[in-house]
Amino acid sequence: MSTATDTSTSKDRRGKAPAGERVADWADGRLGVYSLAKSNMRKIFPDHWSFLLGEVVLYSFIILILTGIYLTLFFVPSMAEVEYSGSYVPMQGVLMSEAYASTLDISFDVRGGLLMREIHHWAALIFVVGLFFHMMRVFFNGAFRKPREINWLFGFTLLLLAMFTGLTGYSLPDDLLSGTGVRFMEGAILAVPVVGTWLQMLLFGGEFPGHDIIPRFFVVHVLLLPGLMLGLIAAHLILVVYHKHTHYAGPGRSNGNVVGMPLFPVYMAKAGGFFFLVFGAMSLIAATTSINPVWVLGPYRPDQVSTNAQPDWYMGFSEGLVRLMPAWEMVLFNNYTLNLGLLVPLMVFPLMLAVIALYPFFESWVTKDKREHHIAERPRNAPTRTAFGVAWLSWYFVALVAGGNDLWALHFNLSLNALTWACRIGFFVLPVVTFIVVRRICLGLQRRDREKVLHGRETGIIKRLPHGEFTEVHEPLPRAELYRLTAHDQYHAHDLGELTDENGVPRKVGRLEKLRVRISRGYFGESGQVTKPTAEEYRQITSGEGHH
Repeated sequence: MSTATDTSTSKDRRGKAPAGERVADWADGRLGVYSLAKSNMRKIFPDHWSFLLGEVVLYSFIILILTGIYLTLFFVPSMAEVEYSGSYVPMQGVLMSEAYASTLDISFDVRGGLLMREIHHWAALIFVVGLFFHMMRVFFNGAFRKPREINWLFGFTLLLLAMFTGLTGYSLPDDLLSGTGVRFMEGAILAVPVVGTWLQMLLFGGEFPGHDIIPRFFVVHVLLLPGLMLGLIAAHLILVVYHKHTHYAGPGRSNGNVVGMPLFPVYMAKAGGFFFLVFGAMSLIAATTSINPVWVLGPYRPDQVSTNAQPDWYMGFSEGLVRLMPAWEMVLFNNYTLNLGLLVPLMVFPLMLAVIALYPFFESWVTKDKREHHIAERPRNAPTRTAFGVAWLSWYFVALVAGGNDLWALHFNLSLNALTWACRIGFFVLPVVTFIVVRRICLGLQRRDREKVLHGRETGIIKRLPHGEFTEVHEPLPRAELYRLTAHDQYHAHDLGELTDENGVPRKVGRLEKLRVRISRGYFGESGQVTKPTAEEYRQITSGEGHH
């Protein structure tokens, strides 16, 4: 009897395979899912609360897609003028665009429409917030180092796309608030020298507001930008799987392994539960806290400006840059006016973002480090990087405050002019002060860690020595804690080396190399970091050879 007959007989005796197993067998025969699952379903993911920030971003994006599809079924992206006759009585008989009328219909006449609008808007805000905090976690932990520089750029590009997706999204209802924001954007475009007018005509299809801006924003918002974001998220996740996840230092953890839980079944079960937790919390916020009530503001009219007009927080710093800049103008050739009040903020806006986006490459150039890094650093162990990041956040915060200076002045009974000048001064001074203070704090924390390693933990017990001296008894740290406090790498400051060769001929050193050495000394010299304890120092202290 042949082997095939034996196999068939065996299957007959066992009975028909379950439906799920038959589907899996069918898929494996065509896609090879068994081998794919075998290599990836047991992949290890570290267990730390900070890694949940990335999951919040992913789940918010999924919620955005789901709610956006629902809203797209009822929204009319048209600027054609109609007379409103829906169920919202205060607006009946008012002339408005079809976009605004359909937004009112979604809010008051479509079952669940208002809840979907609220969830969609809150999901957009939480998506950008989560992405911003996730990137800051990556920055302060040094998780952008080789081999993750490309993934860092993917995340930064995703943040930019999210900002502009939000801009096009909250402009779609064509209400008075969003229309004011679009008018603000039009003014910034017109400030571009030479080609500003042509760009404005190309985008709006004619004089402002035209009839094309809402349909064009709709296509960009529901097709172009989400497609690019979906591609970036997929690429980001593929690189996370390929490079493996970073994890924090601890016993048994190294650059060559990942300590955590397997993807299936533990991590998938926790991730699934966390998704519904995020969705539920977001739905609760949306059901109880209204955001962007367009029916209160009314339809957009170019001759009106809504009061308390503020963009969403992630675009607020761009308006703050405009409010910080004096209304300066420059006339060239007696007939061409440069609007510096808008042109300068328009140039500073990408500069602020580029500074933080390109920092990983700057640090790699300073350190000359070509190794792979899979251990996340504690922020205190990279004082200059941490100080730079917090200084950038203070820079961003000043611009954000300036973007709402009228509301700050109103609610805190402050002078608007005094607040504006305080923000102008703080824009240049606060980052410098923040950098100095934060770096000193990090150095102080490093010194405290060094003392804990060498002398142990303070117990609060005072002991009198035979010669009369009083001293506090210290308890040695556990081995795991010692490892955690000393596992980080420390760079050494570069030097120029010998300035002459073996023949006494001066060696040429480029200006760029001299600059690198000077920056390296600032980063890793005596003033830039506290040397971590060595094994010999620890041995001398614990053996009684050193002074305690």
